[in-house]
Amino acid sequence: NPKRRDCSYPFKELAGVGVAFKLVQALQQHLDLDESILLPLMEFVAIGSAADIVPMVDENRVFVKFGLSNLPRTQHLGVRALLDSTGINGLEIGTGQVVFILAPRINAVGRLGDAGRAVRLLISDNEQQARNIASILESENRLRRNIDEETFTEAIEMIEGSVNPENERILVLQKEGWHPGVIGIVASRLVEKYHRPTVMISTEIGLGKGSARSIRGFDIYQALENCQEFMLEFGGHKYAAGLSIFSENIHEFRDKLNQVAAERLTPEMLTPKLFIDAEIKLTEIKNDLVKLLNRMAPFGPQNMRPSFLTRGLQIVGTPMIVGKNHLKFKVRQDGIVMDAIGFELGDLMYRISPGEKNVEMVYVIEENEWNDRKRIQLRVKDLR
Repeated sequence: NPKRRDCSYPFKELAGVGVAFKLVQALQQHLDLDESILLPLMEFVAIGSAADIVPMVDENRVFVKFGLSNLPRTQHLGVRALLDSTGINGLEIGTGQVVFILAPRINAVGRLGDAGRAVRLLISDNEQQARNIASILESENRLRRNIDEETFTEAIEMIEGSVNPENERILVLQKEGWHPGVIGIVASRLVEKYHRPTVMISTEIGLGKGSARSIRGFDIYQALENCQEFMLEFGGHKYAAGLSIFSENIHEFRDKLNQVAAERLTPEMLTPKLFIDAEIKLTEIKNDLVKLLNRMAPFGPQNMRPSFLTRGLQIVGTPMIVGKNHLKFKVRQDGIVMDAIGFELGDLMYRISPGEKNVEMVYVIEENEWNDRKRIQLRVKDLR
């Protein structure tokens, strides 16, 4: 276990599934089995590592790269059923598809009840059984999204009504009856909205279960270590952690955690930063550039997808809100027109109007695959 201080294993950022794979690898070597038995397992290692949001470097990068490349040709009936039910079978699959499409469905049944269903799906050797379970996962995930949205709304009302983010550098929110299965997802969304490390705690009969998420530069696991006298147990890594705590200790825990934050979290760290790798023109965005960027994959913490800035853009047509809060529009520069989409950025619509010129936009370059056709798409991070 590389997280143990007495463990000499050189790479310290393996996900739990990576540690499990290392055990299998050691058994394969000890029993002198053929190395080829490991290859089918790489798909599970890739899905688990990407879903756990571990740094996408070193061995994690290798595991995810090879595992994801095998997914479109998977021989695992359960994985194939999951890909079919989500509509991404046959498509190129990156860490984004794992984090936002596959992992939520695998996790949903565990978050809402019976995690055994997901296990039975992944080890199934019966095609019909696998399809049935994949369908259940799809339904459970829809239910999970509804609960997620309700909890997110309640958390925002709580923050806006009684929490001053300027004084509390770490948001610690607690409520009786929040579903423990969604608080981690909601904590991540609150980090995005308020740019504060966030701990969400669901309490029931005097016991709280919590999920913590952090921002760049602040090690939430290390911060929790400094508050361990108030918790029953905790675990995780610098970006995400889980904990259990008696309800009566939450107030002192919140105070101590914010004391730690006051010492380590500077105002500069709490200011959202937009990192730009290069300024380019739309005429430079061609298939060769997309292929070059794809060679840098898989993307994730410590290996993020490059961000670009383009100035002097014109808005083409009328921007629209699609889905729940996604901003979709087209931009033009020097005769080149491209699609742009800002996920969860519907609030930016007030900044732009049809035909507006001299717009500056920061984005990442992606390929959108639909009906067997690939089109370059600019995923917006910010604009003005």
